[in-house]
Amino acid sequence: MLVRGITLPKRTLLILNMVFASVSTALVCIATMFFSVYVPATKGFFNIGESMVFLSAILFGPFVGAFAGGVGSMLADLLLGYYYFAPATLVIKALEGFIVGFLTKRNPKLNRLIWRLLTSLLGLLAGILLIAIGSTYYSGDMELTLGQMFFALYVPALFWFALGSIVTISIILAGLITEPEVGWTILSVITGGFTMVLGYFIYEMYFLGWFFGIQALAVAEVPVNIGQMTIGSVIAVPASKAIQKIFRPKYEM
Repeated sequence: MLVRGITLPKRTLLILNMVFASVSTALVCIATMFFSVYVPATKGFFNIGESMVFLSAILFGPFVGAFAGGVGSMLADLLLGYYYFAPATLVIKALEGFIVGFLTKRNPKLNRLIWRLLTSLLGLLAGILLIAIGSTYYSGDMELTLGQMFFALYVPALFWFALGSIVTISIILAGLITEPEVGWTILSVITGGFTMVLGYFIYEMYFLGWFFGIQALAVAEVPVNIGQMTIGSVIAVPASKAIQKIFRPKYEM
């Protein structure tokens, strides 16, 4: 590996990767716990840990991304009391981190038209899911739980149409106005994020009740996780590009 023209010995590289994995794991855990909102319908919670999962994977590659994403997120689940999600989180978030790191590293240099089309399709999918599921399961009188505080509020269906449209337009615009390299990073992050969305849906639908006897509305978790994916992308992609401009080339296992 080269660091500003210097070739690192394998032993030094291994130590660096261990340090990166350890620090990234801690950051994922802290980010996940820093802001969390309990979702009664799914027995889970909304958090911003995706930002650090994505950032670790983009900067340090698939293996650091997988370790930090899986272990860091699992530790947060255990520390916050969501032990029944911990086994799934270890696997799902590790897979998410690996996919993002792997795809980012394997940038195929697609032409602008292809990656813009792919990004637009994923943006449409995210928006449609938000509108369909949000307006069905999260409209009307709602109760927001934030720690020990409870807030009653009314959420109109129009809110989800607006939010879904904003997410779709934002993802499509990101694909249209950014350079191909950045566009591929966005596509990689969204692909990994949708893997996480699907993973939790399957776990809550088929395994959560079987293993822990906890019944959850799996489909209601979809917009929550899309929200995590979107916020994580907005934070991680610009941050990674800023960091990479200072430290070139990327570190990876």
